[in-house]
This record gives sequence, C-alpha cells and structure tokens, in this order.
Amino acid sequence: MFERFTRSAREAVVRATTEAKELHQSPVGTEHLLLALLADPDWAPAAMLTADGVDAAYLRAEILRRAGGRTGPGADPATDSEAEDAAALKAIGIDLDAVRRTIEETFGPGALRLPRETEPKRRGFMSRFYSSGHTPFSGSAKKVLELSLREALRLKHNFIAREHIMLGLLRENHGLAARILTDAHVDLARLRTGLTESLNHRAA
Repeated sequence: MFERFTRSAREAVVRATTEAKELHQSPVGTEHLLLALLADPDWAPAAMLTADGVDAAYLRAEILRRAGGRTGPGADPATDSEAEDAAALKAIGIDLDAVRRTIEETFGPGALRLPRETEPKRRGFMSRFYSSGHTPFSGSAKKVLELSLREALRLKHNFIAREHIMLGLLRENHGLAARILTDAHVDLARLRTGLTESLNHRAA
C-alpha cells in the first residue's frame, strides 16, 4: 500500500509522528495527521481551511484544549495506561503489584517482560512506526490511511497524495480532527469537492 504514497504524502505521515511527540501525546491520532497536512500553507487545501479559520496554530490550540490537561513534558501515556489497568484490577480484588512481586520472587526480576524476539518484524515504509520506542498510530489514524487508499481507488488513481489522506480523514469522520473541523463550521462538502478537483487536475 505505502509504495503508492507520493513523497509529500509520506512526509506528511512522518510529520504526524513529530507533531504528536512535540505535543507529548500518544498515540498519533487523526488530529496529528491533520496538523501535518496543514504544515504547508501553500498547499491549496490548507489554504482553503485557513480561509475557514482553521490553520495549524488554531488546530494545535484546539488539540491541547480538548486534551484536558492530559499532555505535557512529563506525560507518559504508557504509565497512565498501566495505572488505569491496575486500578481496574484492584476494583475486582486483584492487587497487580502483589501479583507482580510474587511472580518475580518465583521466576526472577523482569519475568513479566516479553523477550525482544517476540516482537513482530515489519519492513518497508511503515516499519519505522512499529519500531521500539516509536509513537504508535491510533486505530482511527490507521483507518484514515486505509481510507486514503480507498479514495484513490474510487477516483481511479494509481497514487496516494496528501489530498487522498485528507479525503480519508473526512470519510473516517469520527476522529478528533473531523470533530474539530465540524465544530469550526468548515464547509466539508466544499473542501471535499476542492480536494477531488485538485486530484483530477493532477491526474489529467
């Protein structure tokens, strides 16, 4: 799939991970993909959104506002997730720390850690996004990338450009990016038409 992405589309996907890291957020969501797409103010669809009052600065502010204080330099999404799991287990009478201590006393320190060999090996353009320590993509963000391929097929294009990613984002319609655009009263039908016209002109 990713061999069909144009250079600018690949750069946008890579930039989305950078945007998430700079905001100290994980996983990479649809909002980070949209931020990456808006990074080039000269890109026609970005100019259309700017005309509707949605530029990178506005989007970044909305993302932070809606995060409700769950981000920041000290934020650790993995730790937060573990804490939530521990609290849920404790609510049904299971002390996760006690279980961990018992297992490590019996089998040794680190017995609960999976060996690196069990990690799946992936290659190609997206391999960097599955490597150790890399910010993962949310289910919604992955869906957007999948839908970008479907949009390309629908339009009978043999490539996937930034416009296809944006069309995929609009088609996904459930992620934070789509909600921000809707709440900002962006004319999504006009945007969709503009994206399609841009792509058809490019493919002609």
